[in-house]
Amino acid sequence: MNDRTTRITRQLAAPASVVFRALIDAESIKAWRFPVGMSIQVHEFEPREGGRFRISLTYHDAAAAGKTSGNTDTYHGHFEQLVEGRKVVEVLEFESGDPSLAGEMRITYDLAERDHGTTLVATHENVPPGVRLEDNELGWSMALENLAALVESGATRGGAR
Repeated sequence: MNDRTTRITRQLAAPASVVFRALIDAESIKAWRFPVGMSIQVHEFEPREGGRFRISLTYHDAAAAGKTSGNTDTYHGHFEQLVEGRKVVEVLEFESGDPSLAGEMRITYDLAERDHGTTLVATHENVPPGVRLEDNELGWSMALENLAALVESGATRGGAR
C-alpha cells in the first residue's frame, strides 16, 4: 500500500442492505458508477468473491484524453471480499500502456447502519501516480452523488426500501 489514498464518507437515506445491493448489482452500477461528463459500459460483472468485472467509462467530450484509448478509461478487476450489508472490497487496475497508470488499486466500501440510513465510507487505495488525487476524489464524489440518488429513490434492483 502507498500513501496515494482518497477517502469519502457519505450519509445515505437508505438501509445498508439496499446500498450493498447497489454496489454489487450490474444494472445498479450502470446507474451510478461514473462521474458527470462520462457514460459507462459494463462488459463483465460477476458479483461474488473472486468474481471478475470489466468496465469502461467514456468522456462525453471526444477531445478528452482517456487512460486506455481515445476518450475511454477501461479497468478490470475482481471482488476480493463481500460481507452482506457491511462491506465490499474490489481490486482493480486500468487497462493502459502508461506506466504512471499501472498497478492494482483497492476500493473498499464500508457500510454502517445508522438511524434512518447508512454511513458509507469509500476508500480508494494505491491510486496510480498518473491520476491526481484531487481528480480521483472529485470523480468518486460525483459517482457517490449518483449512488445516493439511486438508493434514496428506492429504484435499486431487488425492490424499494
